[in-house]
Parts: sequence; structure tokens; C-alpha cells
Amino acid sequence: MRGFIPLLDYPLYVVTVASAGERAGCLVGFASQCSIGPERFMIWLSRANHTFGVARSAAFLGVHLLDRDQYALAELFGGRTGDRFDKFGHVRWYEGEGGTPVLTDVPAWFVGRVEGRTDGGDHVGFLLTPVTGGGPRAGRGDPLRLSDAAGLTAGHPAT
Repeated sequence: MRGFIPLLDYPLYVVTVASAGERAGCLVGFASQCSIGPERFMIWLSRANHTFGVARSAAFLGVHLLDRDQYALAELFGGRTGDRFDKFGHVRWYEGEGGTPVLTDVPAWFVGRVEGRTDGGDHVGFLLTPVTGGGPRAGRGDPLRLSDAAGLTAGHPAT
């Protein structure tokens, strides 16, 4: 695997959640469509992340695709921790399905109903069924990828 993993350059997403009166969001790289019928998407959240604590009891998660020029947004959601900083005070957003924060300045997004959770070790997978979404935004640029965020320092360690 050590020769395989460094070759991957997957898109990055901002995942948002609201539960029990608390909002959270983080930068996520482990994510993928996992079914066509029914339409499903899997998001993996680190157990060490503040967003995971809020998402454990959430019914919905928001998934936001970033443009390559949105490094500052990736840095905000990946480099700051929500247990000490209100990320949503620094972005435009509105309440979507189930109170889920939806970021307005991204090329595409969806809110998904949490159908199940899967233990993956230091990350937990959240199986989502999209219930609402938007995009693509005009201009439809290239997505922000792992290599674009190589210099970002995480707000929490990954494990």
C-alpha cells in the first residue's frame, strides 16, 4: 500500500453538520460515491475530529465540493478546530435539511440523510442518501485536490 497511497490525488470536501444545537464542519478527503441505485455516498470522519462528535448523533450531513481556488476555505475547515473556533462566523451559509449548514460559495453540494455508520478504525464511515443539493456553479472549475492542500496543517491530528 505504501507505493499506492501516495499516487492518489482525490478531491477534498467540506462536511458540515448540526445536532443538539451545535454546528460543526471539517475538511474531508476520504469520501466516495458507493452506489448508483440507490444513490449513496460515503464520508469518513476521523474519531479525533470535533465534527465527528457532533455527527455521531446527526440525521444529516452536508457535503461540499471545493474549487481549486478555494484553499482559504479548505484551510478554515481543515486547519481550525471547531471546539475552539466558530468557522461558520467566517463563511456565507444557510440552514438546509435538518438544520444542516449549507455553504453558499461552493461549486456543488448536497445534504444527505445518514443511513448508517461503519467502523473503519481511526475513521468512521457515514453512509449518506442525498436528499437535496445544488450545483454546478457557473464556471465549474477543477476541484480542490489533496495535492493542492499539501501545506495545510490540520486543526486536530488525524488519529
